[in-house]
Amino acid sequence: MKQLILNNWNIFRFLRLIVGVAIVVEGAISKDILFGIAGILITAMAVFNIGCCGQAGCGIPAKRDSQPPKDMTYQD
Repeated sequence: MKQLILNNWNIFRFLRLIVGVAIVVEGAISKDILFGIAGILITAMAVFNIGCCGQAGCGIPAKRDSQPPKDMTYQD
């Protein structure tokens, strides 16, 4: 868990962290609970390096056809 938090930091992860903290602060200033929860969520995503789909959850498997392609004939 410690390696997950401390390793692989890049500019976009820092940017998500800064935006998340800014949203949490703004939610606390304006006393908006929903805004604060959204900020906590974005901050947690940056700290734990996960996205909306989880780790590697957005990959789409390639469709594999078991049949060979059919020959096409064209008419003039």
